[in-house]
Amino acid sequence: MATEMRTRPTPGGFVKRLLVGRALATHKLEHQLLPKTLALPVFASDPMSSNAYATEEMMLVLVTAGAAALALRLPLALAIALLLVIVVTSYRQTVRAYPRGGGSYIVARENLGTVPGLVAAAAILTDYVLTVAVSITAGTTAIASVRAETLVPLRVPIAVGLVAFVTLANLRGVKEASTLFAVPTYGFVVMVGITLATGFARCLGGCPLAETADLPLPVEHSLSLFLIARAFSSGATALTGVEAIADGVQAFRRPQSRNAATTLAIMGAITVTMFLGITTLSQLLHVRITEEIAPEAPVLGQIGRTVFDGGLGYLLLQVFTAGILILAANTAFQDFPRLSSILARDRFMPSQFRNRGDRLVFSNGVIVLATLAALLIWAFDANLTRLIQLYVVGVFTAFTLSQSGMVRRWLRLREARWVRGAVINGIGALTTGVVLVIVTITKFALGAWIVIVAMPIIVGFFLAVHHHYARIDRALAVGRLSPQATARTRFLVLIPGFDEATTEAIAYLRAIRPEELEVLWVGPPEGYEAARQAWRERAPRLGELQLLEGADRHLVRAVRRRVRERRLAPDEFLTIVIPEKVRGTALWQALRGRASFLLKAAMLFEPTVVVTDVAFLPAEAGATPVAGERPLEPERNVVLIPISAVHDPTVRAITYAKALKPAQIEALYIATDPEEQTDIVARWHERGIDVPLVLLEAPFRDITEPLLAEIRRFTSRGDTIVTVVLPELIPRHWWENVLHNQTGLFIKRLLLLEPRVVLTSVPYHLRHPEVPER
Repeated sequence: MATEMRTRPTPGGFVKRLLVGRALATHKLEHQLLPKTLALPVFASDPMSSNAYATEEMMLVLVTAGAAALALRLPLALAIALLLVIVVTSYRQTVRAYPRGGGSYIVARENLGTVPGLVAAAAILTDYVLTVAVSITAGTTAIASVRAETLVPLRVPIAVGLVAFVTLANLRGVKEASTLFAVPTYGFVVMVGITLATGFARCLGGCPLAETADLPLPVEHSLSLFLIARAFSSGATALTGVEAIADGVQAFRRPQSRNAATTLAIMGAITVTMFLGITTLSQLLHVRITEEIAPEAPVLGQIGRTVFDGGLGYLLLQVFTAGILILAANTAFQDFPRLSSILARDRFMPSQFRNRGDRLVFSNGVIVLATLAALLIWAFDANLTRLIQLYVVGVFTAFTLSQSGMVRRWLRLREARWVRGAVINGIGALTTGVVLVIVTITKFALGAWIVIVAMPIIVGFFLAVHHHYARIDRALAVGRLSPQATARTRFLVLIPGFDEATTEAIAYLRAIRPEELEVLWVGPPEGYEAARQAWRERAPRLGELQLLEGADRHLVRAVRRRVRERRLAPDEFLTIVIPEKVRGTALWQALRGRASFLLKAAMLFEPTVVVTDVAFLPAEAGATPVAGERPLEPERNVVLIPISAVHDPTVRAITYAKALKPAQIEALYIATDPEEQTDIVARWHERGIDVPLVLLEAPFRDITEPLLAEIRRFTSRGDTIVTVVLPELIPRHWWENVLHNQTGLFIKRLLLLEPRVVLTSVPYHLRHPEVPER
């Protein structure tokens, strides 16, 4: 177990703590589960907030056929409300059948097959991105309507800023976000309730008329079945977000499925009541709407202004409407990362989406969602009507697949009351399937084609990721390398000049005592003779300094040529030692030392080559001899091998580490999830690895403190240098690296500035089985 330590917080770390909050331990996850009162605003804010614009979007289609067509708004609203009741009832069965969550993806994949499941996942992820874009844009429209002349031109930066605000709130954790968002959600429900009650009460003595009651509505299209279907599909935005609770069952307090089903019923009742009430009152008050006035006078705003005569009630309604529209995006921020983590668990998305951040949320999913939504808002100029056209297709695709999957499940398992369940879900599948066809036909040319084209591309991405991981798993499962194998290594040292970094490299070479060493001058050729004499004086026991031809013109090409000239035995490694003077952050170092960075990257793709980076830090200047003096010789070399799994890349790194003949060698497994430790230990013993395995706990899922603590346990002695050997998987194609080695890159950045630490990367090439089974 690592000794307890605390690293000095960096300015960036301080800002992160200020914005996001202190890290939560993994065992605190249970305390982040939500009661129904907080789960409702988190998961139901999207469908409830859609009442602020669903009626309006339906009316915007009807008005193109003239004022008479508005008489259809109430019958259409009743049909949409019935559809909502059917979908909610169907999903209540889904959450009971699948208490671990996953929604449409899990149901479709388990019952209909992998591809239908991935189509459902692509559809619902697309819908979540659109939910954020549409909700934030609608909230921005509500804000801008207060002072249209000033704020409407600024709607894009306002909307992007609001995306950033909701993102930050969600990075602080589920429970904090739900507490923050509860007030505007419940405030909106209460204010809409008061507005409806006041409006209907005033109508008892004769309904007041909206300011737009006599607004001329020129006939642009005839009232056709197609136009009615378009109006229905636009109003069906009231159903967006119903899926969210099925995806997020595991966020509820126990009993999770029962609480989720209850929350679904409450959400359905509130949404139906508000939607029918707003639509009915808009008809009684003779509210009219056109594309031109919609940004300044939305339907719900007109109702509030008419009912409250523009007083305090209207102002509060607008405030809470803007609040819930903005925070309705929270539903997507809860479920996009969670569904992404489920897909990553099933190896259909990069494994980084499984990682929980400091506040126990899936931070990578949150950031990706925010980025995509902001780009969408910018691309569509924060125009609600244009964005709405992309909406709903994904929703009803997921609905249809989910309900069809449930029907198949009932028929397959024939559990208690299976006939009743199959009928309910069958009706749900039929109705949502019909609506999907209507939506696709009516909205295709208006922008829905973008979503329809995007979904197969996303499914293709899922399958490509899965194929890649499956191929890697098959390659690593062979277990062709023996942990008992022995190897030796030759050293190739590159000397660009004589500075503190070279002095540090000499000290490191003396500590490891290489059996075979070649030292190459890669500086200017005219400086070679002076460099050779300096090398004889400073490192007389490390061989002669040789000139590497062409290194001054193209370092990578010259080193690669020299490497390929070497003829290595099957049990040999070639270690390239690169002295490097480090200043600033890892990013700045990569930019400043571009040649060195490119060389290290290129050598990772050379079979049998191991890259060792000997860094000198300015902070070590007081402890390191100046140029011209002989370096102090460390007495001990300790090798530490951070591992993430027990497979051939790990075994290869261990074989190399033993070839260094260190005074002490340890493999380090940093457990971010306590449940993983047992499996790692069992596999370690199963492979018969004779190197001690040290388990380091990382209760906050941050490997920094436990790793540095273990390293400093050795370097604090003063006479010890630590070589950190990193197993590094090298896939067939360079672009596949984004799916691997992310932890290794983090460790390299972390240890680049750590004194008395040498970083060594041991690549495992899937294309080059250069180390035979022994």
